[in-house]
Amino acid sequence: MKFRKAIKEDVPIILEMIADDKLGKQREVFQKPLASEYFQAFDIIDSDENQELIVLEDENSEIIGTLQLTFIQYLTYRGGIRAQIEAVRIKKDKRGLGIGKKMFEWAINRAKERKAHLLQLTTDKRRPKAIKFYSDLGFVQSHEGMKMHL
Repeated sequence: MKFRKAIKEDVPIILEMIADDKLGKQREVFQKPLASEYFQAFDIIDSDENQELIVLEDENSEIIGTLQLTFIQYLTYRGGIRAQIEAVRIKKDKRGLGIGKKMFEWAINRAKERKAHLLQLTTDKRRPKAIKFYSDLGFVQSHEGMKMHL
């Protein structure tokens, strides 16, 4: 398996994985051709050195997973860097094979390379399997998150 930075041509495959679950279907519009907003978002992500949109390829160079890492510089923790992992997805036919664990191991190592002192994530409370998976990896529910949709 090979991790690499996503390219624009990967966007439809990435979005198909993101939209391929109950909650993703409610938020995303996966259709061909793909809405231009997704490509515009990719361009912004790709141009930001603190954003890493990553794909995972199998031995046949097929994209089977994706994740996005964001590195947040802030003043607390003596000017520390916090890494945020989002949009972790694995192709439906590849789930349950240990790929998610490998993706998180890669992300943890990447965050350490970038000198982050913390890796954080959010997950929907309606994803109990995901919450257990993250807990098993060592993530702790240490804070109560809040959001405001605008």
